[in-house]
Amino acid sequence: GVCSNVIVKYAGYLTNGNKFDDSNTNYPNGITFLLGQLILGWQKGIPLIKKGGSINLYIPPSLGYGNQDITNNAGVVVVPANSILVFSIQLVDVQ
Repeated sequence: GVCSNVIVKYAGYLTNGNKFDDSNTNYPNGITFLLGQLILGWQKGIPLIKKGGSINLYIPPSLGYGNQDITNNAGVVVVPANSILVFSIQLVDVQ
């Protein structure tokens, strides 16, 4: 449920193929999130797979970051507003 901690390995892409996030860069063994704190697309998609499973999610803006630009630490826009997001997710564990 939304109160679960999930350990995932993931990469996020824009529909043009640009990678904007990759957990393997800083978290090669996976990163832990509280499911309820993630974007709605993940809250709906991750429960569809079991521990050890993988999924590719195509997330419309309404279930992603909506109409706001997402910037990196340098202030550069990495995800433009109203972007469709493509995430490749491996569910390492659920707690």
